[in-house]
Amino acid sequence: MIKQAIIPLAGLGTRMLPLTSVMPKELMPINGKPNLEYILEECLEAGIKEFIFIISKNKLSIKKYFFNDNFYKKIIKKKKDVKIIQEYKKIKKYQKMIKFVYQNNPKGTGDAVLKCKKFIKNKFFLMLLPDDLIIKSNCSKEMIRLHKKTNGSIIATKRIEKKTVSRWGILSIKNKKKKYFQIKDVIEKPSIKKAPSNFAIIGRYILPTKIFGEIKKLKPGQGGEIHITDAIRRLIKKENKFYGNIFTGKYLDCGTLSGYINSGIEIFKGK
Repeated sequence: MIKQAIIPLAGLGTRMLPLTSVMPKELMPINGKPNLEYILEECLEAGIKEFIFIISKNKLSIKKYFFNDNFYKKIIKKKKDVKIIQEYKKIKKYQKMIKFVYQNNPKGTGDAVLKCKKFIKNKFFLMLLPDDLIIKSNCSKEMIRLHKKTNGSIIATKRIEKKTVSRWGILSIKNKKKKYFQIKDVIEKPSIKKAPSNFAIIGRYILPTKIFGEIKKLKPGQGGEIHITDAIRRLIKKENKFYGNIFTGKYLDCGTLSGYINSGIEIFKGK
């Protein structure tokens, strides 16, 4: 069973400057709620019982957001506002489920995942990138269902326009079914000519604990970072089964200012 989710939150958020100079992008509100909470709600609905947040010393406000009891207690004592009481109860529920690890130097998703090794209890775990929201259908739940069916690792994917492949990690596919396929290879930001498909990686993964050993063997790649996709490629070459889940929900990119604004509009329209 998959009961743990890793959420990397230590990124610098440079694409959202100057807003992220004072607030982590993961706490920026979308329709009155931080995008991080949308991620947590997706996980809870999918049966996740524990979250591992990867933060840095510059992102301590994320920890404070979930562990600010004195603030709530003072407010509730002064005014018995039902809405505030409900929010505090929700925060208290999250408190029991969250662990923190620290990545003070931005060395990539692979390095971030490796720091969680001692906390992972089962053979597989979920990882979600908070820049990517998927609404209207629970992507994590779909992925867990596919994992149970295949007993393999899962990557969320969607078709993109061929002309945009150089902006994405692209999957090479085989044995395609209606809603999923087996992954033959992962190519990071290929040219249009070299792209093996137009199925892009979206920030949801079900990964095996075997990946920790592969990450340890990696040398820094593009940008001096340790990339999780390089570790995935190594596992695929060793004949570990990875599958692409063609999710049914709507993808929203919260990692850029225009994407963030559009996400608010789309979520509001869906209410």
